[in-house]
Amino acid sequence: MSETSTSAADGPDAASSPFRDRLAFDLDVDICVVGAGLAGLTVAREAARLGASVAVLEGRQVGWNASGHHLGTVMPGFGLPIADVIERVGLDDARELWALSKEGADYVRATATEDLIPGISPSDGALEVSNVDVGEALISRLQTLGEEFATEVEGWQVDRVRSVLRTGRYFHGIYYPKAFQIDGRKYVHGLAALAARAGVRIFEETPVVSIDFSGIRKRIVTPSARLRANHIVLAGNIHLGAPLKRLSDTLLPVWRYAALTEPLGDRLAEAITFSGSVVDSDGIDHFRIVDGNRLLWASPETTWDARPKRFAAAVQRRIATVFPQLGKPAIADTFGGAVGVTVHGMPQIGQLRRGLWVASGFGRQGLNTSALAGQLIARSILWGDDRWRLFSPFELVWAGGTTGRVAGHFVGLWARGAASAAGVLARYREGARAREQAREARLAEANLKAGTRGPAPRRPPGAMVRPVPPPAPPRQREEGEERYPHASQESERISDGRM
Repeated sequence: MSETSTSAADGPDAASSPFRDRLAFDLDVDICVVGAGLAGLTVAREAARLGASVAVLEGRQVGWNASGHHLGTVMPGFGLPIADVIERVGLDDARELWALSKEGADYVRATATEDLIPGISPSDGALEVSNVDVGEALISRLQTLGEEFATEVEGWQVDRVRSVLRTGRYFHGIYYPKAFQIDGRKYVHGLAALAARAGVRIFEETPVVSIDFSGIRKRIVTPSARLRANHIVLAGNIHLGAPLKRLSDTLLPVWRYAALTEPLGDRLAEAITFSGSVVDSDGIDHFRIVDGNRLLWASPETTWDARPKRFAAAVQRRIATVFPQLGKPAIADTFGGAVGVTVHGMPQIGQLRRGLWVASGFGRQGLNTSALAGQLIARSILWGDDRWRLFSPFELVWAGGTTGRVAGHFVGLWARGAASAAGVLARYREGARAREQAREARLAEANLKAGTRGPAPRRPPGAMVRPVPPPAPPRQREEGEERYPHASQESERISDGRM
């Protein structure tokens, strides 16, 4: 299930960071993590808990980009549909990958508690809704998730979806009762605090100038100091910088924008009564209720950086389109972040060369994938866990540079347009069926009042019609055979009278 890169936080300066120190002295550690986002902090925390000395280098601030700006939905799965994963790696490996994604979700649930991170405010349930009427596809997917991948899911019919989301734009849905959502910004800062408590040294405003990967001890140069480590974990996004440009070029940058409405009062309950996260199957909209009566909504996206406030009106229009009863609600805040999307749709997790690891490409993947990456890489380094090889079929692929951005932008526009057109067609067909049923009901009622028999019921399209056999030809009377051997006596008298 894809995760949107936005947050309900009050903005990038809402929470002051306690990790303001820059690396100003030379340092030797077992593991150096480049990037203080969700994946990097998870690697650092888990490695420190296993006994390693760890340093994290962050060019800006903890969680300044995508990791600090997301809706906080946590559920199993990846950005690539499970049917495509099976086709790529086979059913057995797909099951193991899915099990890892569930472990990642369990890790976030165990970490995002009020005891460990006060104010994290977890809530349960996520609903994936379809923009078109795809009942048969829904049944097939439910069977795959429930039977093949042991995931607790429920299929919701159209009436049930519309009972909690009062709009005609959505049809069937898949409900994940074990999914949940948290305050994303508090989670990333809480994770940093937990890592520091485990012994991790986090240095902000410390960009990497160069990296020497050769030798057992890798060397990293920063503007004011040098660092040596046995292992380096590249946990950055599209902002890894010139020394790691080849890795950054494997990611297509996508900026997703969201808005937080002003309190909507009772009218919000008239439109939405589902308390969890909602995402449509085409990945266009992702929203949930926060603070009881405010709506957090993500939708617009670009392949270039733009000011988030420019998209406030776009979110307003989108909300009014999906839920007309809400109108265009006042927007309290807008924000956005950049994610790195891989060409193959799966995260980049594994070892590039001896002692050099990558945990990246989490755009549209979800919080569970960054958590599983952190756990997996820490255990691979310190325990020799080799399950990272399950991601080997999803190798690093160049994303096309500037041309790739332009192509990605137009592909995104085309996909959204196609999804919108399919939704319009589905709603038109649904309306046509409803009008036809109403017409037939009125006709039947009129016939009943008039005491006449209505027209024969329509056969469903494609129904077979049993042919009526032709009448048998008259039988020829044999010589000497009476013309009417079984005629009644009355008929005989009449005949005799005529003779």
